[in-house]
Amino acid sequence: MERRDFFKAVGATTLAMMAAGTLSNCNSPASRKPKVYITGAITPAGLMAAYQALKRTLPGKIAVKVSTGEPGGHHFLSPDLIRDLVRSVNGTIVECNTAYGGRRDDTASHRQAATDHGFTAIAPVDIMDENGSISLPFAKGKNITEDFAGSHFTDYNSFLVLSHFKGHAMGGFGGAMKNISIGIASSEGKCWIHSGGKSKTDMWGGEQNAFLESMAEAAGAVMGSLGDNILYVNVMNHLSIDCDCDSNPAPPELDDIGILSSLDPVALDRACVDLIYAADTRRSASLRQRIEEKNGLHTLLHAESLGLGSQQYELIDMDGII
Repeated sequence: MERRDFFKAVGATTLAMMAAGTLSNCNSPASRKPKVYITGAITPAGLMAAYQALKRTLPGKIAVKVSTGEPGGHHFLSPDLIRDLVRSVNGTIVECNTAYGGRRDDTASHRQAATDHGFTAIAPVDIMDENGSISLPFAKGKNITEDFAGSHFTDYNSFLVLSHFKGHAMGGFGGAMKNISIGIASSEGKCWIHSGGKSKTDMWGGEQNAFLESMAEAAGAVMGSLGDNILYVNVMNHLSIDCDCDSNPAPPELDDIGILSSLDPVALDRACVDLIYAADTRRSASLRQRIEEKNGLHTLLHAESLGLGSQQYELIDMDGII
């Protein structure tokens, strides 16, 4: 389906396929629902426009949270796509080491992967848990009441969260909420989240809903620490059922969709999920199945119950296509 035809189809089936939100154009009256901006232009200019639509200037030293991608995979955000935006905010690309065996589970290997994938060529790269972890409290947590982030987290005043929205073998999907929870967690913090607060050394065997809820709670700890000094952009391209942490991800079956941005990560991720469900049924089947079999929407439901954001939103078309 052509991009223009896709967006027309979304507009035509709004009530049925996107019941969680309301479509509008940029001239619509202000809504109390959080705004989610969308452009079909997956280009450096489109990314810049999505960021600028948020009309929030991040203060101080800015961390740009991206996934550097597990070597062997190739769906991670392209340095060529993000370079102009990262440089415009004088940002430092930040990551944390993985908790699974791979080629990013220690700082030296991770830094080499970031170099091989082109990220060190566009900006400084900081592996935030190179020197261990710090605890970020979250008193409302059901499963975890603290999150273990990379210790360099406090070196930054603001975070620009650039997420590649896609499927995920454990979480169902990965977007902004995963990027600020698992992504900002140190390697021990990743185990803590995956195990639902049971272990800092073993990420396997935890109860699924406890893991999903712990992701929301860890995200809440990060959000509480940063206040308004964080914003979110999701890129919906290379829509594999697998995460960028997979060294051999499944090929995408669904066409690229666009770039979305919001000040609300729950609304942003929900809008991306809704766009998947509004897409061609046959071509989105595998990704929808991955989300459903892992109960992926439970993360957003729990986050909403904790007051971290809203699953209702106003989708603002920046291109005049919808």
